[in-house]
Amino acid sequence: MRQEGVEKLEASKLQARPLRYFDFVMAAFVTVLLLSNVLGAGKVATVNLPGIGDWPFGAGVLFFPLGYVIGDILTEVYGYARARRCIWAGTAALLFMAFMAWVVVALPPAEDWGNQEAYEAVFGQVPRIVFASIVAFWAGELVNAAVLAKMKIWTSGKHLWTRTIGSTVAGQGVDSAIFYPLALLGATGWTTDLVIVVALTQWALKVGWEAALTPVTYFVINRLKQREGIDVYDEGTDFTPFKAKV
Repeated sequence: MRQEGVEKLEASKLQARPLRYFDFVMAAFVTVLLLSNVLGAGKVATVNLPGIGDWPFGAGVLFFPLGYVIGDILTEVYGYARARRCIWAGTAALLFMAFMAWVVVALPPAEDWGNQEAYEAVFGQVPRIVFASIVAFWAGELVNAAVLAKMKIWTSGKHLWTRTIGSTVAGQGVDSAIFYPLALLGATGWTTDLVIVVALTQWALKVGWEAALTPVTYFVINRLKQREGIDVYDEGTDFTPFKAKV
């Protein structure tokens, strides 16, 4: 059932229309992306599971999927082209963050400043992992956005949960399939079987976490559609990933 006061709109007709909240959603997307990579990526935490005991997991898994949730919101409310623009903005932000971290860590510390080792431990980056993370994010988010936008057309805008979860399965699958082999395959202590197990485990955790957030996604999407007064469909959209133009 279409919401009252919400206009069905083909994506190409959105260009000249003022958008009240797009900039805020884009800022939230990039913020979550950067913080989940800075604060979450470097720590391995544990959770005590009944009957299993302590189970280690990457702390970033708690917050990184929020980027996919916001990506779903961007695509569902504002269309694929604007989601793609945000993904390119996020990719540029990640590249600059990696460059800035490399420069700052490499700067010679003052003689009376004794925190260089701790600083390197937190912000020092392995180039292979940084490269894998950026490529995986870019590809996974674009697949997520494209699948959701196309499923919206196939389902005539019905059954939102099928496309938020379906796009996550595809996007997180691509993300995991790129990141873990590219970052860890052949590294010391990482066998092929271990890389596969960790990749599948992280993929399942991220998909499950985002599926659990479906009620939140529904609420935010419906509120934004009401406030913007639009329901965008990508019927004539160019789905190439290699541009940021809307």
